[in-house]
Amino acid sequence: MRPARLIAVAIGLGLGWMTGIAVARDCSAPGELTQLRTTLPNTARAIRRGEALSIVAIGSSSTEGVGATSRANSYPAQLAAELGRRWPQLDIAVINKGVGGEEAQQMVARFERDVLPYRPQLVIWQVGSNYALRHHDLDAYADTVRKGVRRLQAAQADVVLMDMQYAPKLLERTLHRHILDTMGAIARDTKVAVFQRFAVMRHWVTSGRFGIDEIVARDRLHMNDTSYRCIGRLLAGSLTAAARASLVSPADGAAAARGGFAWAGTQAGTGLRQRPAR
Repeated sequence: MRPARLIAVAIGLGLGWMTGIAVARDCSAPGELTQLRTTLPNTARAIRRGEALSIVAIGSSSTEGVGATSRANSYPAQLAAELGRRWPQLDIAVINKGVGGEEAQQMVARFERDVLPYRPQLVIWQVGSNYALRHHDLDAYADTVRKGVRRLQAAQADVVLMDMQYAPKLLERTLHRHILDTMGAIARDTKVAVFQRFAVMRHWVTSGRFGIDEIVARDRLHMNDTSYRCIGRLLAGSLTAAARASLVSPADGAAAARGGFAWAGTQAGTGLRQRPAR
């Protein structure tokens, strides 16, 4: 190969690498899509007291990380890394309990074994994608998810539901719209939050931020490294803001100050920083 050709290839690879970094960092979405509509009192209490924070992510293949090049690129792993950067003073564990192919009923059956023993302050429950692909009985789905949320709440865990990914194979199923609406209704009834993954990914595509093939794997169903990374980062920002909103009373604010913590804004979002106690 001629030297000039080698230089051109090297420049092309370099620009591609730089573009990849830029794309990975450009994960933004409108606030109305990422804002959680409830507070997270149990999570905020652990942060305020400086306790170890246990978060369980339960779900199916898009929690497990199918479509990513490694488990380290799954959304729970990316979430853990981002929360660690935002809250470096805390001991944070994000436990990945995703099992590919599972539906709501199978996940609820695993709560006693895979969720509750960790005594989590927060559970992120990704559910609905497999049901949209296989079933039509929305009443059974809604009843199962509602009972599951109640079980987690009884264990003193904050709950964030994560809806389905925006992917061609799901868009082909007209049931996906009803699944999304049903999850919203369940969240309102049980007073829990929904992280709107579907709407966020749709925004990326419709705004031209990403092409669908840049955020969905070749199977046209699962996410990939880019979308897992972005979802992890956006979810971290959503959780941070919701936990902060839980510290609203003067007593809570005073307790936070006595514990040596101050809420502080950062470029990546709002986070906690530690300050010396006086």
